[in-house]
Amino acid sequence: MDYQFRDIEKRWQKFWADNKTFKVDNNSSKPKYYVLDMFPYPSGAGLHVGHPLGYIASDIFSRYKRLKGFNVLHPMGYDSFGLPAEQYAIQTGQHPAITTEANINRYREQLDNLGFSFDWSREVRTSEPGYYKWTQWIFMLLFNSWYNLENDKAEGIETLISKLEQSGSKGIKAVCDDDVSTLTANEWKGKSEEDKQIELLKYRLTYLRESTVNWCPALGTVLANDEVKEGFSERGGYPVEQKKMMQWSMRITAYADRLLLGLDSIDWPEPLKEMQRNWIGKSVGALVSFPLESRDGTVDVFTTRVDTIFGATFLVIAPEHELVASLTTSDRTEEIANYVDQTKKKSELDRMADTKSVSGAFTGSYALHSVSGERIPIWIADYVLAGYGTGAVMAVPSGDQRDWLFATKFGLPIVAISDAQVDLDMQADPTKEGKYINSELINGLDYKAATSILINKLEEMGVGNAKINYRLRDAIFGRQRYWGEPVPVYFKDKLPHLIDVSELPLVLPEVDKYLPTESGEPPLGRAANWKYHNNFEYELSTMPGWAGSSWYWLRYMDARNEGEFASKDAISYWRDVDLYIGGSEHATGHLLYSRFWNKFLKDLGFVLEEEPFKKLINQGMIQGRSNFVYRVIDEAGKGVSTFVSAGLKSEYKTSAMHVDVNIVENEVLDIVKFKSFRPEFENSEFILENGKYICGVEIEKMSKSKFNVVNPDELAERYGADTLRMYEMFLGPLEQSKPWNTNGIEGVSKFLRKFWKLFHDDEFNFIVSDEVPSKAEYKALHKIIRKVEEDIERFSFNTSVSSFMICVNELTDLKCNKRKILHDLVIVLQPYAPHITEELWTLLGNEAGRISEANYPEFNPEYLVENEFSYPVSINGKTRLNLNIPLTLTLSEIESIILGNDDVQKYMEGKNHKKIIFVKGKIINVVV
Repeated sequence: MDYQFRDIEKRWQKFWADNKTFKVDNNSSKPKYYVLDMFPYPSGAGLHVGHPLGYIASDIFSRYKRLKGFNVLHPMGYDSFGLPAEQYAIQTGQHPAITTEANINRYREQLDNLGFSFDWSREVRTSEPGYYKWTQWIFMLLFNSWYNLENDKAEGIETLISKLEQSGSKGIKAVCDDDVSTLTANEWKGKSEEDKQIELLKYRLTYLRESTVNWCPALGTVLANDEVKEGFSERGGYPVEQKKMMQWSMRITAYADRLLLGLDSIDWPEPLKEMQRNWIGKSVGALVSFPLESRDGTVDVFTTRVDTIFGATFLVIAPEHELVASLTTSDRTEEIANYVDQTKKKSELDRMADTKSVSGAFTGSYALHSVSGERIPIWIADYVLAGYGTGAVMAVPSGDQRDWLFATKFGLPIVAISDAQVDLDMQADPTKEGKYINSELINGLDYKAATSILINKLEEMGVGNAKINYRLRDAIFGRQRYWGEPVPVYFKDKLPHLIDVSELPLVLPEVDKYLPTESGEPPLGRAANWKYHNNFEYELSTMPGWAGSSWYWLRYMDARNEGEFASKDAISYWRDVDLYIGGSEHATGHLLYSRFWNKFLKDLGFVLEEEPFKKLINQGMIQGRSNFVYRVIDEAGKGVSTFVSAGLKSEYKTSAMHVDVNIVENEVLDIVKFKSFRPEFENSEFILENGKYICGVEIEKMSKSKFNVVNPDELAERYGADTLRMYEMFLGPLEQSKPWNTNGIEGVSKFLRKFWKLFHDDEFNFIVSDEVPSKAEYKALHKIIRKVEEDIERFSFNTSVSSFMICVNELTDLKCNKRKILHDLVIVLQPYAPHITEELWTLLGNEAGRISEANYPEFNPEYLVENEFSYPVSINGKTRLNLNIPLTLTLSEIESIILGNDDVQKYMEGKNHKKIIFVKGKIINVVV
């Protein structure tokens, strides 16, 4: 029978599902290998051809590792809480759970169609109560923990309470709020229970505090920094403003140093590690206090260049800084208020990125220089962020370009501080070279000596000290939305308390609408009679989108365990993820938060490894290949009902229109289908080239709005899942972005048919032979055995595909149908094309469905040793024929073979030879 891929693929997909072929046990004598894909959010659009790229690569690697003798965990699930389902619920009233379930069913169907070897018995969904019970449990662990710097790890809050009871706050080294109280043991014991809880909140790893957040009024929620792009929400493009509100936060800053150090121990792409290093942003410097001129108090600044302090000619504080209101004089009130409102419309990321525009406002107040005592003005400006450092900077315009631009615009002094600074009338010069000038006690010193002296002086005066600072800020952990994990907290006397662990999961209540209440509370405020023990108010915010994804790889280890998030035995066996594949866009979100939670769980003894993901690969994006038609524009600038082919458009004034790529083949438009696609152009005229309408082409992001989305279901139906899998790998290196082009898929389809033909005669009868293979056949096989093994180990999947094609061409030329060759070739190809290889494996007489338990063939280098060479044989310098001759023969033996060959004698035309010129491994020339 011919290669009937539709029947073959459906049959084997059903077999794998029915027999749970890829279900894996937590106990095995085999070494473990854990392969993980970043699980998808199940959107309503389903998968396009770009989405499966990483899944195909991980599936190839998983199948290959099974063949190499590993017990492979390769699970899949869904990050199923998300804003799109809630937005749809707001618009339609349909519960997000219903939308999510339908979307998951669609995703599952598409994933199954591509033949992935997932262990579906371990599927997780972050929106299921049985899963988010454990997300809530981890939140409770964080709430009941503090970070002990003495031991450099998180500990239960009871150890902190014990210290306070025994010796008060003396000697406690913790990552905590700046305003923790200095207490004796008796003072602690004398506090009311309420006051104790208020103090403990300043230490807890998750806590409530007023924070400046990215507030999106249209979405009715707080967004993380990585969800805001240029002042607008990434989802929906709605305006985002800065706003202060009580929010749950997580003290990720406690782990800043460990997050940095851990990057050196994991095999991740260097650009991604650098993104995390920059996001964490470790800085070594000094904390300096500038006394206020007119009243008690100071403006505290963190600086990495304390050596430049004598060049500080003004202070700049963030518009959100707590001192703004009190520092603003009456004549400056309106200007300051306007500037603060203007700043609220920008996200912090935008403010950090905008290094060219300069704006600010003078508060009317002054501070005194920490060392010299000189009077310096206090300004506000949006290039200073409230959440970074202290929210204030000492501005040194001679050494910092932003400060220079600010000083230049507002006419503030620019004081040189080094004899090595140049061109200060043109720009700032941050040099550390030369000797200091205009700098009192450090004049004439170099950078190293000056820094040390200044820090000692600041400490002596009580106005500063050495300090390490991080750009990383505590993570906002709350959204004012419905579709998310409820926070397991109730409020008593306005203080947060955890519900009892036995009451988990705290399940999302039903609401009449998915909008905030009329009084502005989050949607959970609409839940009728939703109170803890019918008495206390629950927290009405839900957890952020990253909560459920910050530990999901651990749940896969023991997904059906109802008594633990994962058993100790399962964690001890699987330990961590060996290979993680996903997009680099998660660098400062999911990948950072996951490392944070993993380190925390390790501190408490729940997991064994410091890092969750040993190796990470960022797959590139498959870009869309858009097609365009060109509509003719009349003299009035309006489009007419005429379309001109791409090669003729220079003769007309036109406008380009996206057209559905699925009605274009090899850039030729199917005009009939176009008229169905755009009925308003049913009667349009088409100006053709050689009888065809040729479309324009452009590489863009794949999206529905550009009509360039290619559905993998349609390609799998037309060409087969194995063809699609191999073609996606064939497009180029996994890590690189590349444009999609359906035109090339036909070549892979032909390859698989040619591979099938090796096992069949012209009538498609199965004709595998038990004859002993030739050296040439063994050579072709062992070349591909070695090549595929090397390629997969270095994730170079695209080069394997072309090597398979070469191998099959060689075996076809050799008319090879030998069982010993084809049996091993089927195993080697199986990771790439699992359906056709399962079918052929069975036809070869093996037990159905057991190819994944086979052993990857062992490469034998002897088969690649060249024992023969095909010598070009020339007569008087003219090449006449090629002869295969062993490389081990002597010259006299070669002469006998040459002169005894009938074809050589024919070309010699009866003449005697004068000599034979022989170059081993290159040529033979007979001179007559």
